Amino acid sequence: MAAAGVQISQTPFFRTARRDLWWAQWLAYFAGLGFFLAVYPLWAVLQGNNYRFGNYTSPFYSPELFGSAKAWLGVGRPSFWPALLPFSPALLIIWAPAGFRLTCYYFRGAYYKAFFFDPPGCTVGEPRHSYWGENFWPLLVHNAHRYFMYLAVVLLIPHAYDVWEAMWFTDPATGREVFGIGLGTIALAVDVTLLWGYVMGCHSLRSAVGGNLNWFSKAPLRAKCWACTSVFNGQHRNFALTSLVWISFCDFYVRMLAMGVIHDFRVLL
Repeated sequence: MAAAGVQISQTPFFRTARRDLWWAQWLAYFAGLGFFLAVYPLWAVLQGNNYRFGNYTSPFYSPELFGSAKAWLGVGRPSFWPALLPFSPALLIIWAPAGFRLTCYYFRGAYYKAFFFDPPGCTVGEPRHSYWGENFWPLLVHNAHRYFMYLAVVLLIPHAYDVWEAMWFTDPATGREVFGIGLGTIALAVDVTLLWGYVMGCHSLRSAVGGNLNWFSKAPLRAKCWACTSVFNGQHRNFALTSLVWISFCDFYVRMLAMGVIHDFRVLL
């Protein structure tokens, strides 16, 4: 049964005795999360084009199930897609990583503070008069974070494969595929590394591999897995923010290449 709202002492909104520039951190979170968590990803996902350049694929569109000739399941718009809705290959998969981030323990606190002033800063007045917890919609969806975590782990596999594909180029002299390293290869490799670090530090993953144990000595493998995830968990905030920014950069880089705005520097071996 859902608990009733708990009344909290109310300080006038934005009122505080603090004399430091507490609002600077709030403003940075508001601008940064607003752009990299909402504005740019939404714009990029809705484009539906310029997400591939040669052997590079934008991570927002990976895995590409339907769309280009390299799509896994079919070319063009799938038959089940509503005719009245614009189609973008990213829309078929973006809900999973987006759900993982939006229900993430770290990002909850970050965007509660940035967008809902809950609170805008420590000891700073917030706009609401009661606390309801996460027992009601839409916040009830946060309980699904563990399931989004499993999907995030699965989706990292095609992201890693994209890095492998990004190491093979068509030699302009012979027309054959040769091994090489481009700036796009490095960008995608950094992206998947940061994403793995972010997922490995997930609180739910840490609980899944090491929770419900009374004695680690009786489960040495799980104990090692728990210790490994604990190391990443200590840097969870850093991986969460850097991976959020870098994945948008990778999409932007591939998009600029596809549009012919910039050129990729590469070394063929």
